[in-house]
Amino acid sequence: MKYSLAFLFLIFLSTSFTTGGRNNFQTGEFLQYRIHYGLLNAGFASLEIENSNYDGRPHFHMIGKGSSSGAVRAFYKVDDRYDTYVDASTGLPTKFIRNIDEGGYKRYQVMTFDHRSKIAKVDDRLKNTVTYFNFEQNVQDLISAFYYLRNYNTDKLKTNDFMEIDVLMADGVYKFKLKILGRETFKTKYGNIKCLKVRPYVQSGRVFKESESVTMWVTDDNNHVPVHIKAELAVGSLKADLNSYKNLKYPLNFTK
Repeated sequence: MKYSLAFLFLIFLSTSFTTGGRNNFQTGEFLQYRIHYGLLNAGFASLEIENSNYDGRPHFHMIGKGSSSGAVRAFYKVDDRYDTYVDASTGLPTKFIRNIDEGGYKRYQVMTFDHRSKIAKVDDRLKNTVTYFNFEQNVQDLISAFYYLRNYNTDKLKTNDFMEIDVLMADGVYKFKLKILGRETFKTKYGNIKCLKVRPYVQSGRVFKESESVTMWVTDDNNHVPVHIKAELAVGSLKADLNSYKNLKYPLNFTK
């Protein structure tokens, strides 16, 4: 599997937590992150939500975008877009589109989910191939996982607790495992914010330096959006910070 900086960031983003029993997001929400690769401003990644009526049912249309910029774009152009359609009544994805161009590496894949039969279809539009995968209950795609996890209740989670979720990628189902590292205040350009500190466990080797290479700070409130992410890669390091946001459902949990 090939990763760009933007794609790596969206993987990190999909591993955040929140509280709930209801949707802790709303139509019109927009999050933008500035990504740094080492000392370089590598680009931006964003997530936004629109309303949609897909296959005759109300859906949330979540759109993820990633692009390189500045000096990085001069030698490595990235233009990625991810679209997922999530059934508003079940919180499960119906359709996921990955359309990326990463330094000439292009992929255009469309995934459709049949949650009743637990079969996903992956249609590779550039290779003209179709693959089917069986999955277990509540499988998510890369983007829908971010929103799905935002509806979990984390009030009782303690340091060293774990959580797992299955995510369907183009080449199969992957299990993402996350560990709660604790709660702490993180300084952002907007002010000090109470956060959950979490660690997604990743596969070491080709991309990541080791399995514990990624650390995230997500707001410890009913939004629980990531405000800072850092990762040690096999080559270099990556950081991302919340650059702009609008239409959050709840106020951020600022503190002195």
